[in-house]
Amino acid sequence: MPFSQEVPPLDVPELLAYIVKQSGPFLDHLGVKRDICDKIVESLYSKCKNHQLLHSLSGEESSVLGNGNINDELDLRIASVLQSTGHRYEGGFWTDHAKHDPLDNERHVAIVTTASLPWMTGTAVNPLFRAAYLSQSAKQKVTLLVPWLCKSDQELVYPSNLTFTSPEEQEAYIRSWLEERIGFKADFKISFYPGKFSEARRSIIPAGDTSQFIPSRDADIAILEEPEHLNWYHHGKRWTDKFNHVVGIVHTNYLEYIKREKNGALQAFLVKHINNWVTRAYCHKVLRLSAATQDLPKSVICNVHGVNPKFLKIGEKIAAERELGQKAFTKGAYFLGKLVWAKGYKELIDLLAKHKADLDGFKLDVFGNGEDANEVQSAARRLDLNLNFQKGRDHADDSLHGYKVFINPSISDVLCTATAEALAMGKFVVCADHPSNEFFRSFPNCLTYRTSEDFVAKVKEALENEPYPLTPEQRYQLSWEAATQRFMEYSELDRILNKENNGEKASVDKGKLIAKSASMPNLTELVDGGLAFAHYCLTGNEFLRLCTGAIPGTRDYDKQHCKDLHLLPPLVENPIYGW
Repeated sequence: MPFSQEVPPLDVPELLAYIVKQSGPFLDHLGVKRDICDKIVESLYSKCKNHQLLHSLSGEESSVLGNGNINDELDLRIASVLQSTGHRYEGGFWTDHAKHDPLDNERHVAIVTTASLPWMTGTAVNPLFRAAYLSQSAKQKVTLLVPWLCKSDQELVYPSNLTFTSPEEQEAYIRSWLEERIGFKADFKISFYPGKFSEARRSIIPAGDTSQFIPSRDADIAILEEPEHLNWYHHGKRWTDKFNHVVGIVHTNYLEYIKREKNGALQAFLVKHINNWVTRAYCHKVLRLSAATQDLPKSVICNVHGVNPKFLKIGEKIAAERELGQKAFTKGAYFLGKLVWAKGYKELIDLLAKHKADLDGFKLDVFGNGEDANEVQSAARRLDLNLNFQKGRDHADDSLHGYKVFINPSISDVLCTATAEALAMGKFVVCADHPSNEFFRSFPNCLTYRTSEDFVAKVKEALENEPYPLTPEQRYQLSWEAATQRFMEYSELDRILNKENNGEKASVDKGKLIAKSASMPNLTELVDGGLAFAHYCLTGNEFLRLCTGAIPGTRDYDKQHCKDLHLLPPLVENPIYGW
């Protein structure tokens, strides 16, 4: 019997349920919560008392659906009806089908980030480690794409007056720095895209279409480190059109920083919705390092960062000294972080000022450089706090090994790297009970506080006791090997790279594989494409770009970028035809 005769037609509740399900992200923009959409879908689909699909499928498929959820059941129901009609969806108005086709099972991963060494910021360091550890697998080739700054911008950004005359010189510096820390030669490519430094935002903004710096033959899988930042002013090829799978990793809690500025509430409201817009339009999957970030479309929470291996080695060395009966920790408490108010200094000064009497005799050494150094130090002196300010230094510096307690009251971080490093070195950490610290709470040396009185109690507890030695499992959890494994799982790259049939579209629910039809038209994809097209039109207008804070002239790269990176002028690369 032909398949078309076995599948009953859709009824009205089923159609309505599917429309609501596919409109979920759009309704989310309007303020309708996801769980409400799910309940509506479940209610509508439950009205179909006789699930005729179960009678039209094989026993094996029925058992899968019986153990699955309403969404999987509805997807397969729609797919089976479409297949029964003989219809095949060939794509819509927004869809570009000219994508990389993996040959001989050779896959390519492009990691695109917003900063580069020697700027010691999280978006320079963590993507570099990610590239190194992903390149250890023979399943994929890896390219790390980082911003190239002209010399005038390098002088503003890079420390110790360090500048580079060519990308090759900077690449050599990056590789040397990395290999000193990981202990193996990482086999991945480093490429550069044009960037400009915004002094007002203290961040690097891409100039031109960043996606063009990954050749089409290598455009397979893209990892966008800070997808919102990369795409605020992106005017070029849509990432999800050029790449088969695009994963965004959210590093920064931009809303927390913006709220502290003038008219912060209004700015934060606008940025929140722009972030939703661009991540939805340009990513298939979004990973948030912690719940401290905004809830973005297509996102899940997972810490996919590890610590520099040298911190684990320091921790092992200290543990060995303690086993021999030596006193490893000879100093008290310290704080290390960039000297700007938003990095926890306001919270720190407020706590110490409020409980000055309770912490009588408590001394805290503070290490850091930054724009607010004079203000922070003046505030501490005015309140007569026992803070000893010193120049910033590498957290692995020998002079810091002897400290027993790391204090970090910051609530602006998404996931504090320094906290992870301190735990890896076997120290106590006293930090706020905040979503950014959720990953660390399982470690016995992590002491979290909810109130200022609790802060005092935790500081005293840490100073009076000795930290627990890290177990092998805890050391592994902090490592980049574990972080890479978590990344592969939550980004779904393990499924994509291991999938035998590259043409198959599937969904995974609790380990069960449910095949879906390639013929399903997707309303969500259509809306996402429309959002991307609207964003492309808006970012093409220089006046609108400037109104929203873009650096003038960043729609395209400039002459100096052409010279440094050996690029054709933008008008030659992307000619405009007209009278």
